[in-house]
Amino acid sequence: MAVTTEDVKRVAALARLDLSPDEQVQLTDELGRILQYMDKLNELDTDGVEPSAHAIAVSGTFRADEAEIFSGVADLLAQAPDRRDRYYRVPRVID
Repeated sequence: MAVTTEDVKRVAALARLDLSPDEQVQLTDELGRILQYMDKLNELDTDGVEPSAHAIAVSGTFRADEAEIFSGVADLLAQAPDRRDRYYRVPRVID
């Protein structure tokens, strides 16, 4: 599938992008090369290949979600320029 400048203009209009003529030509070329690469990938024989979200096997990426009591509250509050009890005081943002 060849990408034309008209295709790029139409997509740019849908995305509310104002592209210069040079940018239109550049994007037409880049999108064309991307689609050529996708066509090349589609030629690969993937029968018998298990679908994967990662190129290599990933395991043990998550740690147990365990609650811990934070003992540094006093240190944090000591650094606050303005505080009330156990809270930072900040200027009002919304009236």
